[in-house]
Amino acid sequence: MKLEGIHHVSAITANADKNHDFFTRILGMRLVKKSVNQDSTSSYHLFYADAVGTPGTDMTYFDIPMAGRTYPGVSSISNTAFRVKNEEALQYWIERFEEFGVPHGEVEELFGRLTLTFQDFEGSRLMLVVDDGSGIEYGIPWTKADVPEQFAIVGLGHVRLTVRRNDKTSKVLTDVLGFEQIGSYPSKVEGMKDILVFSTGKGGPAGEVHLEERTDLPPERPGRGSVHHVAFRVKTYEEYSKWNDYLRSNGFMTSGEVDRYYFKAIYFREPNGILFELSTDEPGFATDEPLESLGENLALPPFLEPKRAQIEASLRPLAINK
Repeated sequence: MKLEGIHHVSAITANADKNHDFFTRILGMRLVKKSVNQDSTSSYHLFYADAVGTPGTDMTYFDIPMAGRTYPGVSSISNTAFRVKNEEALQYWIERFEEFGVPHGEVEELFGRLTLTFQDFEGSRLMLVVDDGSGIEYGIPWTKADVPEQFAIVGLGHVRLTVRRNDKTSKVLTDVLGFEQIGSYPSKVEGMKDILVFSTGKGGPAGEVHLEERTDLPPERPGRGSVHHVAFRVKTYEEYSKWNDYLRSNGFMTSGEVDRYYFKAIYFREPNGILFELSTDEPGFATDEPLESLGENLALPPFLEPKRAQIEASLRPLAINK
């Protein structure tokens, strides 16, 4: 069994309206699904991706209005990257971030690639990374946004995991999930170990996990802007059906097989407490809406549809333009 890279990353927002504005108007991504948290249906779950919701392009947010601030620390997913195609794109984004007042860093080389860090209005720790196209395929840019196609975000890049000790997480990535350690690069924090880089699938940023050991930090206290979990891609239902037993045979407590309707999922925590998900590529976000109108209406999976009136009554209105 071989995981194919990052499937999606899910985070927390305390303001879904501003979150939607940031990801669609400023970042130029498409809202491909407006749904609810299936485990807490009074909360929205918003999915931003490429033009068609390609697996591996999807950043999602749970809307939790009462979420407090995040106190960064270990046992966390401390950075999420988005792929762009060329160095010129980074210069475009610097100008765009300055136009919209988005906090950002300088262009820096990271593991042989040019990157640009930035934050949203809630402090989500994000990054653009130049992907030369030699690994996992690009997504399809959303051309109806106010971002030139040649500079558009074309999918998720790597995630950085920050842990107290990296040995057990490293072992899970390689011995259990089948990643390969392909290198490392120096930490920016004096006295800390090098950050390890693991790869799966066809490689490239969309197939990578970067593992940072920080012995100087307390556990993260998550809140708005923090990442809830990272999901990895399972290409076929046949492989998916084997993963749950395989994980349990390796000593992990799992959620069991969970049908999210747009994909099937299995959840488990690695030894440092970070929540991992394994998700199928199929059936995808167009299973209940036409491609041309993805994300325009509240979408509920069939098992929640009988409760639509009750669910809609519990949700606050969103100031989201179609």
